Amino acid sequence: MKNYMYILVMAVTTYLIRVIPLAFLRREIKNRTFRSFLTYVPYVTLSVMTFPAILEATEETWISAVGFGVAMVMGYCRVSLFMVSMGCCLLVFLLQML
Repeated sequence: MKNYMYILVMAVTTYLIRVIPLAFLRREIKNRTFRSFLTYVPYVTLSVMTFPAILEATEETWISAVGFGVAMVMGYCRVSLFMVSMGCCLLVFLLQML
C-alpha cells in the first residue's frame, strides 16, 4: 500500500507541475531557467522517493549502499537498464548470503 501512495504522489506531482503552466500561461515559456526547472522536476521527484526505499531494501544499510553505488557506476558507464537492475539485484543477493 505504501508503494502505491508513493506512485500516486509522484503522478499527481508530475501532473500538476506539467499542467499548471499550461493552464495559466497561454504563450510559450521563454525563460530558460523556468523551462529547465519544469524539465527536471519529474526526475528529482522520482529520485527523492526512490533513494530512501533503496537504502531500506535490506536489513543491512551498507549492502543497499553498495548495490546503489554499483548501479551508479554501471549507469555512468551507459550499461543498459536491464543489466544494471540484474547486476545490482544479484550483487545484493550475494552480499546478503554472506
